[in-house]
Amino acid sequence: MHKLICPSLMVADWQNIEKEIKELNEADIDIYHLDIMDGSFVPNMALGVEDVEAVRKLTTKTIDVHLMVQNPQNFIDLFADLGVNIIYIHPEADQIPSRTLQTIKERGIHPGLAINPGTSINSVHELLPLVDYVLVMTVDPGFSGQPFLEYTIPKIKTLAEIKSNYHYQLMVDGAISENRIDELSSIGVEGFIVGSSALFRKNDNYKTIVKRLKGGC
Repeated sequence: MHKLICPSLMVADWQNIEKEIKELNEADIDIYHLDIMDGSFVPNMALGVEDVEAVRKLTTKTIDVHLMVQNPQNFIDLFADLGVNIIYIHPEADQIPSRTLQTIKERGIHPGLAINPGTSINSVHELLPLVDYVLVMTVDPGFSGQPFLEYTIPKIKTLAEIKSNYHYQLMVDGAISENRIDELSSIGVEGFIVGSSALFRKNDNYKTIVKRLKGGC
């Protein structure tokens, strides 16, 4: 199975972002992952409009935005106009998530559903036919550097087992190390949001690391 390697730019070196993106492009990453936090839905603030705009100018690769914000329906047009390719929302943050997912699709963008560690599959089951990507959070959202939550694995396995019924791609985000990529890929996960656990601030260059994460030598 082809592994989608998706750098989480929240932990990139933003003082040298042009160099970072150039080297990641050359390493043949698959999707740039940008966390948008409002300090309300999650207790932190992160990337914003200017950051998404900057990355879009530096790459032709796929860009996703992970909206960790209250009322994500209010932000769809804003980020769609910036040229992103995937938009993830949290159903808990939206009064009518089905309508918001439909709005994303109508803008020609892939709708994605982000599922928190404490959110059950049953509570989002009806939304699965509406999305192209399902992102399982394996840490509580809002902060980098947290440990992987083992209790999310049964949920990942179930979502992997049923994905052929819905045709979404299954992604994971949070403390994703090289060993986790091997483990979760074997049960059907296709995409991996990688940060400091697997990619950034390592001794090897990005090209070497990405090749290894994808299963090369």
